Amino acid sequence: MARPSSSSSSMAILALAFLVIFTSSSSAQLSTNFYSKSCPKVFTAVKSVVQSAVSKERRMGASLVRLFFHDCFVKGCDGSILLEDTSSFTGEQTAGPNNNSVRGFNVVAKIKSQVEKVCPGIVSCADILAIAARDSTVILGGPNWNVKLGRRDSKTASLSAANSGVIPPPTSTLSNLINRFKNKGLSVKDMVALSGSHTIGQARCTSFRARIYNETNIDSSFAATRKKSCPFPGPSGNKAN
Repeated sequence: MARPSSSSSSMAILALAFLVIFTSSSSAQLSTNFYSKSCPKVFTAVKSVVQSAVSKERRMGASLVRLFFHDCFVKGCDGSILLEDTSSFTGEQTAGPNNNSVRGFNVVAKIKSQVEKVCPGIVSCADILAIAARDSTVILGGPNWNVKLGRRDSKTASLSAANSGVIPPPTSTLSNLINRFKNKGLSVKDMVALSGSHTIGQARCTSFRARIYNETNIDSSFAATRKKSCPFPGPSGNKAN
């Protein structure tokens, strides 16, 4: 996990990205006061669990942000990434971009349990993900913003949709990235802002090893630093900031 001082500027544009991207990605009419009467304590309930989780492991803040991103890019911010496989469908958790990669499900479960204590059967898991992403950003040193709420949870998930290429892989070319974000109605500026969120958290060697060993258009000192934690040959599961 990068230190807050080195990530605050990227977190600022990340906050803007979430405001533009994910609060407008649902066809429903979202509102910042959606739960003001039905569950006024929802923000306190969510924040208490996120604060505890991030204090134990700062990387978890980045993981909750990424969990929200990967949920929203597959058929909207509907909480479908949280659904496990059933007899009627195979969920998104084992899709290529998510398998052994997305994490934080246990934290979301704890948040849901806490929210249910203060207002049972009211708040959607999709909204919980949106609030948790904002709280993680703030706790990690980024700015605050008002989260628009009112999303409904999906009753199904789709492995094929998650594997369809809508979630940009680390091997994407620039033109490929631009096209993937354009297909979501997002500009190049939006893409750069959301990509900036990847300056927090950690990445596995498998996602960047080819860059640091095979490409020349990369800062040599930066590549040398990354090689120390990602030797070749070596394990692909090693993580680096």
